[in-house]
Amino acid sequence: MQKTRFLTGITPSGTPHLGNYAGMIRPAVQASLNPGVESFYFLADYHALIKCQEPERVNRSTLEISASWLAAGLDPARVTFYRQSDVPEIPELTWFLTCVTGKGLLNRAHAYKAAQDKNAEAGRDTDDGVSAGLFMYPVLMGADILAFNAHKVPVGRDQIQHIEMARDMASSFNHLYGEFFTLPEAVIEEAVATLPGLDGRKMSKSYNNTIPVFTPREQLRKLIGGLVTDSRAPGEPKEVEGSALFQIYQAFASLDETAQLRQAYADGIAWGDAKAMLFERIDREIAPLRARYEELMAHPEQVEQALRQGAEKARAHATPLLRELRHAVGLRPLQVAAAAAPAAKAKVGNAAFKQYREADGQFYFKLVDHDGGVLLQSNGFAAPRDAGLMIAQLREQPGQLAALAHAVQVGDGYTADDVQQALQALADAAQK
Repeated sequence: MQKTRFLTGITPSGTPHLGNYAGMIRPAVQASLNPGVESFYFLADYHALIKCQEPERVNRSTLEISASWLAAGLDPARVTFYRQSDVPEIPELTWFLTCVTGKGLLNRAHAYKAAQDKNAEAGRDTDDGVSAGLFMYPVLMGADILAFNAHKVPVGRDQIQHIEMARDMASSFNHLYGEFFTLPEAVIEEAVATLPGLDGRKMSKSYNNTIPVFTPREQLRKLIGGLVTDSRAPGEPKEVEGSALFQIYQAFASLDETAQLRQAYADGIAWGDAKAMLFERIDREIAPLRARYEELMAHPEQVEQALRQGAEKARAHATPLLRELRHAVGLRPLQVAAAAAPAAKAKVGNAAFKQYREADGQFYFKLVDHDGGVLLQSNGFAAPRDAGLMIAQLREQPGQLAALAHAVQVGDGYTADDVQQALQALADAAQK
C-alpha cells in the first residue's frame, strides 16, 4: 500500500519563531511519526533569495531552522530532510513548469498583486521593484511539490493559492505530455494556521514582531510580557475573541487548559497573571528541546551532515522522475530519434493517459497514441481524484473497459480492440 506523501518547506530568512513552530515544525514532526506517511521536509533557500539579499542571514537562518527542526524531534532516518539548493532537479523542473504555466495565472498570485497594489498606492510604476524571482516564485514552489509528487502539503491559510497553482501546473503538464504528476492537496491546521505576534498582527519576520522559539528562558518571559493587551483592569471580564495572548496559549495548551483560561478571562484575570500562565505553558514544552538546539548550533557540522544525507534521499526520488520528464518533452539522446524512424511499432504501443480540466470545471482524461490520436475519451468528473481512480482501474485491469463504457468512449478511427491492446501494453509495462 502506497504511503501518503507529505511535503513541508520553510524559508530561511530569519530566526524561527513560535508561529513557525506551532504552525509548521511541530505538526510536521508529529506527522512524521505516522507509519502511513512518507514525509519530506526542506529548507527553501532558493526562495529566501527572492526577498533577502543578505548572504550571512540566509546562511545563519538555514542553520537555525534546521537545528530547530532536529531539536523538535525530527528524525532524519524516518524522513527526507534536505536543503532545496542541494537538489538540482528542482530548478530544472521549475523551467519545465514555466513553459506550461500561463502568465495570467502568475498575474493573480497574491504576493505579486500585493506588490503592485503597494506601488499603485505610492504612485509608482506597478512593477517597480518587482523582480522576476518574485513573479515566478509560485512556479518554483510548484516544482518543490511536484518533484516528489507530494499528496499533501501542510500550509497556512494564506498559502492555499500556491497549492492550487501547483495543481494547475501539474494538470497543464499532464495534459500535454502524459500523466506524470499527482495533483497535490493543501492541509490546514485550523487552530494554528497563523499566530499573532507581539503587536497583535500575524507573527512574521517582516513585521519584526516575533518570539524566537529557542530564546533563553528569561528572554522568553520578557517577550511574552510585552504582548499587546487592552486596558481592562484586574477583575474586569476580558474577551478571548481577538486576544493575541489567548490565541498563542490555545496553540500550546490542551482543550482543558484552554477552557480554564477562557473561564479565567470571564472571571477578570489580571493581564500579568495571564501572561505568566502563557509563559509557563510555552516554556514547559520548549525547555526540554532548548538544550538540544543549543548543542546543534554549537556543532553545525552535524546539521550539515544530516542535510547532505537528506539530499541524497531526495535525489533518489527526483532524478528518475526528471529523467522521464526530459524524455517526455523531447530532450532525448539523438539516437532515439534515429532508431524511431524506421520502427514499425504500432501506434497503440506508446499510448499514454492525459488528465486535464476543461472550462466547464469538470475533470477529464484521455488515452492518446504516440501521434496524439485520441484512443479513449472520458466523460467529465467532479473531482480529479475520481478521474485518477478510473485511470488506475483501466491501467491495472484492462479487461474492465467494457464495464466502464458508461464513462468512456472509444475515439474516432479506433476500435475497442485498439484500446484494449493499448491498455494491455500499459499493464504489461507496469509489471516489468
